[in-house]
Amino acid sequence: MPQAEYELPVGGARRVLLRGTNFSPPWQISEAAKLDRPKATELDARPALARFAQIPIVIAEDDLVSRTVISNLMEKWGFKAVIAQDGHEAMTALRVEPGPALAILDWMMPDMDGLQVCRRVRESKRMVYLIMLTARGAKENIVEGLRAGADDYLIKPFDKNELLARIQVGFRILELHATLAARVKELEKAAGEIDKLKFRIPL
Repeated sequence: MPQAEYELPVGGARRVLLRGTNFSPPWQISEAAKLDRPKATELDARPALARFAQIPIVIAEDDLVSRTVISNLMEKWGFKAVIAQDGHEAMTALRVEPGPALAILDWMMPDMDGLQVCRRVRESKRMVYLIMLTARGAKENIVEGLRAGADDYLIKPFDKNELLARIQVGFRILELHATLAARVKELEKAAGEIDKLKFRIPL
């Protein structure tokens, strides 16, 4: 059986010849190895869009490049996006929205940062799912963000599929909140009807 020869570069001009029948150079990937590699997952936004198209996504980001990238993704996915350049604009946008909303907040913003927005939203008792998007990836930063009221925490640079997946999680949580709120109203109404019937039933 013929033996294959491979030239392995070592230290500039020096070369070493390796002979063998089953040798595969480390810089060459066989087709079989390529097939074994997992393919990157490309998430589909259409199922979420069909169910949650009316839920606004408020994006608060003071960096123009990051803001443009995120807003382009929202447009590509078809979501209803409201763009804000700082925390004050984000709070204004959230006050305008009558129903539940989702917000993607940068931590570092002038005047009012993402942590302050989280705290104010929680104080207002609004139904808003908050995703903190920041380059601060230390554990203490994550804890601080979640304690301030964020529901999720995504570290820059982020993967677009991960962002979409976290948005979809937020939509599901908001849907559960809305379902529970509607059920509570139904129970309160039923309890009121029972109280009325008590006064009508003769003793």
